[in-house]
Amino acid sequence: MTEPYYQDDHCTIYHGDCREILPTLEFDCIVTDPPYGINLDTDYRSLKGAPDFNARHGHYAGKVHPKVVGDDRPFDPSMLSRWPRALFGANHYASRLPEGGSWHVWDKRDGLGANMFADFEIWWTSYPSGPSRIFRHKWLGYMRASEVGDHWHPTQKPTALMRVVIEAAPPGTVADPFMGSGTTLRAAKDLGRKAIGIEIEERYCEIAAKRLAQEVLPL
Repeated sequence: MTEPYYQDDHCTIYHGDCREILPTLEFDCIVTDPPYGINLDTDYRSLKGAPDFNARHGHYAGKVHPKVVGDDRPFDPSMLSRWPRALFGANHYASRLPEGGSWHVWDKRDGLGANMFADFEIWWTSYPSGPSRIFRHKWLGYMRASEVGDHWHPTQKPTALMRVVIEAAPPGTVADPFMGSGTTLRAAKDLGRKAIGIEIEERYCEIAAKRLAQEVLPL
């Protein structure tokens, strides 16, 4: 059994390959944003208005990120088929999903004009989660409705969004096998739910651990 990288009363982080670690864990559902297989360019230095240096975090937080591990090949969602699950980016691998489930939209523009970023993102759930919904939360580069300056990861999601997804998920412990900078775990902890995260890049394990070490935010 892999030793936890970080652990508190609500959350546990494992550093390693989720394909090896996930089958050894006990949990109740999955909420995750896996690599989509789109080979995302994570060098954001060309973005207009991006600051040269993020003094708060001591590095070029919003500009140059490591490539997303596994994003250079098609994602196979069957590895997660044993559990109830909510998957972001499911439109990129919809042909490999089972029939049924529910589709929901995150409106990233929320009233802003069109620009170089995607207007929205989609998540799919394998379990009944009510009518299809639109969650509106501005999140386009440095134009954000929340967490301004906290640019931890190239595909980072708002904590507010992940709270909405977790609230609609089955009860019990939430697992995120592609944890990234730990937003799913942060949202779960804010909601008082237990969560497990797995991440192959150690730098993101460190970031997630620091985020989780903060006090639970009031809802």
